[in-house]
Amino acid sequence: MTSSAQHPLVAIVLAAVTVTVTMMVLDLTFLGVIAKSFYDVALGPLKRPTVHWPAALAFYAMYVGAITAYGVVGAESLGNAFSRGAALGFVCYATYELTNWAVLAGWPARLVLVDIVWGVVLTGFASLAGRAALERASTALR
Repeated sequence: MTSSAQHPLVAIVLAAVTVTVTMMVLDLTFLGVIAKSFYDVALGPLKRPTVHWPAALAFYAMYVGAITAYGVVGAESLGNAFSRGAALGFVCYATYELTNWAVLAGWPARLVLVDIVWGVVLTGFASLAGRAALERASTALR
């Protein structure tokens, strides 16, 4: 496993920026365009008319930090970054979905699998992109 000591701080910051951009582009495209009608119907009155940005930005900041530490810096290769990211996405999105399904009356069952799969795909690709940026930056800075 690689350690952050093997990568210049600027390379790690660049990787985190890459994770952030990848997450935002993929997530906003999926949630706001591709699957928008699915989520609108599935969540019905539970869905806010507009995003509550303070909560969304807090989530992205925490999640980008976790992805960068575990999925990017902690990975040994591009493939390992994708796998680690996918595993992290599975745990995080399954925790959220299964908890909601367990405790919220009317949580749509059809949303559970879709959202977990999306978390796996999104986090896997964000980790992969971040790792690619980390490797390129680390090489260029040596």
